[in-house]
Amino acid sequence: MSPTVLQQADALHPALSDPKNVQYTYTDPLSEVPALSGVDASFDGSTPIIDMEGLLGPQRSEFIKQIGHACEKNGFFAVRNHGIPEMKISNMLDTARDFFHLPEEERLKFRSSDPDSIIRLVTGFQDKTRNIFVSRQSLKFHCHPVEDFKNHWPSTPPSFREKVGEYCASVRKVEVAILDAISESLGLERDYIDKLLKGHYVSINYYPACQESELDVTHGVRTHTDPTIITILMQDDVPGLQVINDDKWIDVNPIPDAVVVHVGDMLQALSNCRYKSLLHQAIVNCERERVSIASYCYPSDDAAIGPAKKLIDDDHPAIYKDFTYKEFHESMWRVKCSTAKRLDLFMAESD
Repeated sequence: MSPTVLQQADALHPALSDPKNVQYTYTDPLSEVPALSGVDASFDGSTPIIDMEGLLGPQRSEFIKQIGHACEKNGFFAVRNHGIPEMKISNMLDTARDFFHLPEEERLKFRSSDPDSIIRLVTGFQDKTRNIFVSRQSLKFHCHPVEDFKNHWPSTPPSFREKVGEYCASVRKVEVAILDAISESLGLERDYIDKLLKGHYVSINYYPACQESELDVTHGVRTHTDPTIITILMQDDVPGLQVINDDKWIDVNPIPDAVVVHVGDMLQALSNCRYKSLLHQAIVNCERERVSIASYCYPSDDAAIGPAKKLIDDDHPAIYKDFTYKEFHESMWRVKCSTAKRLDLFMAESD
């Protein structure tokens, strides 16, 4: 589906009625989400926690099993002792806030409606179909290798390129280590997924505090899955992430010094649907702004993304046919869907 530029605001969100208060951007493909109205949210949901140091010791196989279980049963897990220095995390979050506190004209230099841009700013928009305002602002950019892309990044604030580059290089190491473990959890060669990798894409997300009178019609991000292999999310200390688990919304509150890893659409296909892509959303609050850093792991354009042959047998027939990531990426913008149902276009033909 071609990106669509929003031309006017909706009266349901008064702040949008004045063009000075909002900058328009393209709308995301519309979500197709499960009907969960009336389902109670769980405020004390348990998040699986993996100690990454365990992957380096003699109990590696046990930690591999824990990761596999979390991917299969939950679709996400938190990682402690990941090796990203605390100072780099703090610097990244501070730099993110500094960028979104810049004057509007400085930030809007990076606004783009082209999803294939090396860097682009995506601003809040009105979803007229669902009568809500999606408030997230995101700066999205390629970052691996850092040296190939950092000159495209903002030069203001002055520390942006240095601090963001340091964080991106560190999180990339975590990404590869986790993907190796996920490959092993599926019974595949350790580097099976690593061989499919192309690059690293980061989204710096900013969620402004919302006026209480508009809270009911304001979302941070609508329910969706990520078109990735995995996503690694660093949150600040403000809650906002929610996931669907056992047909209930669960708050995934920030865990100090931990990152959240969740399954994306491509891992669902590679694992032959053993690991399901995680449905999630972000909510806003009336008191504090929120910042998160999403690191997206995605394959090369020509990577084959069918189920791993080792996972297919008479009892487990292939759910998806072979396709390339480029084919998936191109189709993603043609369908009105923001969930893993977009994989339905690549279902294997039944005998």
